[in-house]
Amino acid sequence: MTLIVKTGLADQIFEVVRDRIIRGELSPETSIRQDALASELGVSKIPLREAFARLEQNGLIVSETNRGFFVSPLSADEAYDVFDLRLKLEPDAVAEGSVQACDADREAGRQALLALNKAARDQDPAVASLNRAFHMALVRPGRRRVTMQILERLQVLSERYVVKHLEPKGRYDRSIGEHDALFEAWASGKDAIAAKFSAAHIESTLRDLKVELEKVQRSSPA
Repeated sequence: MTLIVKTGLADQIFEVVRDRIIRGELSPETSIRQDALASELGVSKIPLREAFARLEQNGLIVSETNRGFFVSPLSADEAYDVFDLRLKLEPDAVAEGSVQACDADREAGRQALLALNKAARDQDPAVASLNRAFHMALVRPGRRRVTMQILERLQVLSERYVVKHLEPKGRYDRSIGEHDALFEAWASGKDAIAAKFSAAHIESTLRDLKVELEKVQRSSPA
């Protein structure tokens, strides 16, 4: 696989490694060999280092002195932090988006939902990025630039946890139902109900994640 220069090389490397981590192709605590990756992608160490710095900043990898880079482990504490912050910001932003949305915004939200639901039915690993696109489509009409930037960052940090949350049987169907109900309230301008559904969706996801991740941590060797 050789990358073609169309955007910055560092951006492309970032996206390639990020997608592999999100999709589970690089599992938590896996060592990432820079030499092998540079050879595979046909790039030099300079854009690779830049991409790795961004990956570390996004919490996807960690560096260890004299050992290199490793995929960050999933953590119940991090999940709580990320989803708790979403809970504080997102329901109100969804409500405001519902009030401010125009026909074009509602159609964009509908298309994002259709793409997300298809990925969920197919159990496609792309469901994580499509989940982010759907949730951001609901807050974007509010036109609050800083709020959108913060929520986008939280959505990015959520993606690995979204994939983890969907692993147990029945979760894909549940997520489709929750997203459908949320969108219908939002698109109908029922801002208070949309906010309530948004909060309930985030809370249920966090509750499930904490149980799953705490089990993993208890079973891991000290």
